[in-house]
Amino acid sequence: MRQGILSLVSGTLFGAGLAVSGMIDPARVRAFLDVAGAWDPTLAFVMGGAILPMAIAWFIVRRRSTPIVAEQFHTPATSPIDARLIGGAALFGIGWGLVGFCPGPAIAALAIQPAPALLFIAAMALGAAIHRFALTPRRSA
Repeated sequence: MRQGILSLVSGTLFGAGLAVSGMIDPARVRAFLDVAGAWDPTLAFVMGGAILPMAIAWFIVRRRSTPIVAEQFHTPATSPIDARLIGGAALFGIGWGLVGFCPGPAIAALAIQPAPALLFIAAMALGAAIHRFALTPRRSA
């Protein structure tokens, strides 16, 4: 129960931060990516502002043996940079540049711009389903 409440509070705080910073506005994101035109550096400041609290969080995590509300840490494993990672990052960046949404801001934008956000989320879900069922190798039992 504590973990669910903490997750809800964390997600709400993240969404509120996206809304307050204006990062759920696709036009602002596209303006950040338009380095040759009417460039808006706001997103760079938002990302830069996230580095300090994240660095502090990682410092704390490395000193603890267990998390506060879970039995163990679930830190992602590192993997080498390969063609799939580069291709996925490029596809993500192209989609982000075309529409101005990425997953977190799209979910937060449901409250303000439901139609475009829903369209993006539906397309994202379709892409995830295609990846899972068509492109992910099957494990044999």
